[in-house]
Amino acid sequence: MPQHRIGSHTLIFPTRPRILSGAAVVGPKEGRGPLSQAFDLILEDALWGQKSYEQAERAIFQEACQRCLKKAGVATERVQALLGGDLLNQIMAASLAARELSIPFFGLYGACSTMAESLILGSILVDGGYAAPVLCAAGSHYCTAERQYRFPLEYGNQRTPAAQWTVTGAGACLLSGEGKGLACAAMATVGQVVDMGVRDANNMGAAMAPAAADTLAHHFLDTGRTPQDYDRVITGDLGRVGSDILHELLEEKGFALPEGGYMDCGLSIFDAQEDIHAGGSGCGCSATVLNAMILPRLHSGEWKRVLFMATGALLSPTTSQQGETIPGVAHAIVLEGGK
Repeated sequence: MPQHRIGSHTLIFPTRPRILSGAAVVGPKEGRGPLSQAFDLILEDALWGQKSYEQAERAIFQEACQRCLKKAGVATERVQALLGGDLLNQIMAASLAARELSIPFFGLYGACSTMAESLILGSILVDGGYAAPVLCAAGSHYCTAERQYRFPLEYGNQRTPAAQWTVTGAGACLLSGEGKGLACAAMATVGQVVDMGVRDANNMGAAMAPAAADTLAHHFLDTGRTPQDYDRVITGDLGRVGSDILHELLEEKGFALPEGGYMDCGLSIFDAQEDIHAGGSGCGCSATVLNAMILPRLHSGEWKRVLFMATGALLSPTTSQQGETIPGVAHAIVLEGGK
């Protein structure tokens, strides 16, 4: 039986699953950013006609999935699996959307790493011949995340400089084993949980950066590649604080990121004039930037190969209140242009 892995953490996908289409739906704040012309839909307000922010998050997730399928010309009944999640307790936004979509559903929770996690698991299903096409999605909402992890907006609390702004948005990709795609999944490095003792729930970047550095180091060691082998090494949502820490940790490991060869989705989605403190975060951060910016550049040939890594802080309101530290995890997938 062939071994579809190299090294200790990296999987290879011989059939190179294709991303047939992608869609990104975002809120008003995200829609004022530099990627405004690339999003499929920009909401007029955070509630989007729903009775609660949680219901709005469900609607955004569902809309991204439906737009993705429409762009690929694939009927919902043909999709053999939906893999996705969000930041709500019990991933209720994704679960309620899955109820409406009526697609076999794998609910995922990797915090902000969920988009990369869904793409890796989806690629495994497609590459192994278990399911195709497969829909991979992730979403988040600023208002629901604040209410769940910190304080309701009505409280009017002050945000610390290290705090990040949870993206209101959702992204979805359709994976298949055949057809012309926007990009192909070549390999993936699965991250392990890393905890360096950070307890500040308002400093996600510091909690996630060690896991990001660990996954990247394992990827380079497993594959024999270097950061220079990629047009971009892309992190999901480390923000300013986490990105600075990542650079320092990787230099210590002997894998310095080249100038101009690194980008962070959380530093790419918002306008610089917006009040976002340390940058963007949330499941919807990397999911929307992936579909609005990264996949189009791979499809056009501007980029040939990128290492897309989403990072997650694995905390809950309960564990934070009990003084528990914040574990981090990061999953990386190699996306290459080509049909």
